[in-house]
Amino acid sequence: MTLYRFIYPIVTFLSLRDKNMRYCPCDFNFKPLLENTTIMNTLAQQIDELNQNLAQQVPTEILTSFGQSIADIKKLQLEDNCIQLGAIFPNFKLQNTTNQIVELSDLLQKGPVIISFFRGSWCPYCNLELRALQQKLNSLENQTATLVAISPQLPTYNALLKENQSLEFELLTDQDNCLAKQIGIAFELQDYVRPIYQSLGIDLTTYNGSIQQELPIPAVFVVDSTGRVTYKFVDANYMNRMDVNELS
Repeated sequence: MTLYRFIYPIVTFLSLRDKNMRYCPCDFNFKPLLENTTIMNTLAQQIDELNQNLAQQVPTEILTSFGQSIADIKKLQLEDNCIQLGAIFPNFKLQNTTNQIVELSDLLQKGPVIISFFRGSWCPYCNLELRALQQKLNSLENQTATLVAISPQLPTYNALLKENQSLEFELLTDQDNCLAKQIGIAFELQDYVRPIYQSLGIDLTTYNGSIQQELPIPAVFVVDSTGRVTYKFVDANYMNRMDVNELS
């Protein structure tokens, strides 16, 4: 089955225009759509199919603005300047979906920790990656590794995402992207794309509970039991995601 059902809500609210040809916002829930799709393909193949469908159905001006946004973020060279292999990962203390504090040092007592940063539940690429990580979870558990995913969105939205996607690992809130800034993967959303996000129903102030228009670029780190980074995947292009099989 194609990803048409997955991208349909995006296309739906892109097609809802008012008399002034502005895109009218509406909210959406991925769960019933994703339940009708299968994950026969790899994550890369799913993303490729998503890109193809979006290219056919999303207005060119929006795709152009998104492309320019990615190019501008690339110029920041966050991939090269963020936390390096061999460095000690900061000992974070972050809130989970049940308002409990999760501390990295506690997780490391059980073994290595895989830390995935995602933009938010509103991002279809993040949804695909989180679902792929969930599929990988059983083999990760067999290797005594702990998986956590971190975003700037409020615990309420993380809880909804966890429920809608049936995720079994912790979703943590990095309020105001403090941790993302500390490790060098945070950026400020450009002024020229903010109205587009708003028109698509993506209000970062609401999702993140902050007036700061900041996000992390997608990243995955593996931290060994000593707290050192042994693997990293960081890409300013949110369409590019890691091969989850690299975690085996």
